[in-house]
Amino acid sequence: MPFRRSVATVCLSGTLEDKLAAAAGAGFDGIEVFEPDLIASPWRPRELAARCADLGLGIELYQPFRDLDSTDPATFARNLRRADRKFDVMADLGVDTVLVCSSVSDDAVADVDQVAEQLAIAASRAGERGLRIAYEALAWGRHVSTWERSWEAVARADHPALGLCLDSFHVLSRGGDPAGFAVVPAEKLFFLQLADAPHLRMDVLQWSRHHRLFPGQGAFDLPEFLRCVLDAGYAGPLSLEVFNDVFRQSDPARTAVDALRSLMWLEEQLPGPAAVPAAPELTGHSFVELGVDGVSGPQVAQTLHELGFAHTGQHRSKPVQLWEQGRARVLLNASVVRPAAAGIAAVTALGLESVDPGASAARAEALHAPVLPRDRGTAEAHLSAVEAPDGTQVFFTRTGPGGWPADFLPTDEPDGGAAGLASIDHVGLTQPFDAFDEAGLFYRAVLGLAPQAVTEFAAPFGLVRSRAVTGPERAVRLALSVATLRRGGWSPAVPDPQYVAFATDDIASTAARLRAADAPLLPVPANYADDLEARLELAPELLGAIREHGLMYDQDERGGYLHLATLVLGDRVFFEVVQRLGGYDGYGSADAPVRMAAHRQARTSRAD
Repeated sequence: MPFRRSVATVCLSGTLEDKLAAAAGAGFDGIEVFEPDLIASPWRPRELAARCADLGLGIELYQPFRDLDSTDPATFARNLRRADRKFDVMADLGVDTVLVCSSVSDDAVADVDQVAEQLAIAASRAGERGLRIAYEALAWGRHVSTWERSWEAVARADHPALGLCLDSFHVLSRGGDPAGFAVVPAEKLFFLQLADAPHLRMDVLQWSRHHRLFPGQGAFDLPEFLRCVLDAGYAGPLSLEVFNDVFRQSDPARTAVDALRSLMWLEEQLPGPAAVPAAPELTGHSFVELGVDGVSGPQVAQTLHELGFAHTGQHRSKPVQLWEQGRARVLLNASVVRPAAAGIAAVTALGLESVDPGASAARAEALHAPVLPRDRGTAEAHLSAVEAPDGTQVFFTRTGPGGWPADFLPTDEPDGGAAGLASIDHVGLTQPFDAFDEAGLFYRAVLGLAPQAVTEFAAPFGLVRSRAVTGPERAVRLALSVATLRRGGWSPAVPDPQYVAFATDDIASTAARLRAADAPLLPVPANYADDLEARLELAPELLGAIREHGLMYDQDERGGYLHLATLVLGDRVFFEVVQRLGGYDGYGSADAPVRMAAHRQARTSRAD
């Protein structure tokens, strides 16, 4: 069934005018009017209704009406008067449903029969004007804090103008079971609000007000929640109500696109035909492109040579070099002009191998990913690229005959003395502060990658949050990270570090060859290996290799992870060499603080 898609204006930053333009521009069908937005607007309700009509937006809900019930008759009478005034506003807006939250006030009614009685009185007044009340249990409500309790009150009131609003956050944050929705008659399911969230141990009000996310960005099982609501007979719009400090400071147009993408992803999880093409399988990293300049380019090229890569190709029409070792390929693109930032290298593009590049591109476009224009020369492959939230270009590629490597003319240069690097294991990308959750959803929804659990670690210059997104067979892995707070004026760490991790089957042998080639490997302090020996019962030969070659090591219940890093190249990029042992599926994040401190020390030493 086609769903109407709605977004509460509280989800978006800016004035009401900004919010409406963003919602309409993203393609939403309707909005929930958050009362504080209307109060702060110069538009009268009829003017707002006209503006929404001009933009093709329906007004699905007016919200919130707080603290209706009261043990004090005089207070309840005042609340009814307030409700009558809000019904006037609704009439001018042309909206027929108001959200009434369970009370949090000191005089809230505890007896469910009295709550039902007062709700019925208010519903009777609404019904006389052709309006409806959708009653919602706030997770922190004084006496009504679960959906079951709110349904008990609505059922006892038994008024046709009174029904439920089900909010995924309020239900799931309290461990509610959405399977129970089956007991609610379909005609009593008036409205649905959707929000995801990470699992946090904190006051539920603070959790709700600051940490909600769009569907697919958090840890709630929203597909199952939505399935239960729809199975119970709900037929209204799918509406987002997300309180999030980042979203309420970000560009509303971009946030609205992110929000709509989250609903499209959620709808795709339901049984039945999909509205967008399925995500084709991604079978590997075909290349990573680094944007370099006249200073950083030679430095990165020399390091690749010392890592055993060979400069095997030169692009037919662009200043782009192809470097290869095994199935690991790095492109150095010198077309980036940085007059004010010479000496910088950065990951500018990812090439991801797709079983159907055209279908991958079609899906990306259907999910509102920015499609990038491409200049294509004679006899060059047709490549589709979209832009990720951090600005990285993502290419959907085919490496076989007629694929992208045909764009490169052979250099016939001798190889770099391969060092045992077989492929790209993963790419690490620091995200802009405002884009971390957006990026996770982008890679999940657009590319079909699965998000892993969020981890946090204390780095030398602040707390860092990390989340990997992977393909089902782990052929594609991306490690996304972000500083959890905006940095202050003193931050001598590497700015927004990025890295490419190459896989090897024998890291000790690889490390020996890299040192023989004088590759710029990062020194690891001796204290690190001492601590490993104290904490872990490692085999003597393994511990010996760690000490001898300056390796780092992490392990979990499934296996181990050996890795080393180069120095930072071009201000923010470095390379890693990794070996996975057994079924280890992580990224060595426990070692990140050691690596960051070592990078800082190495940069300081070079500056001196």
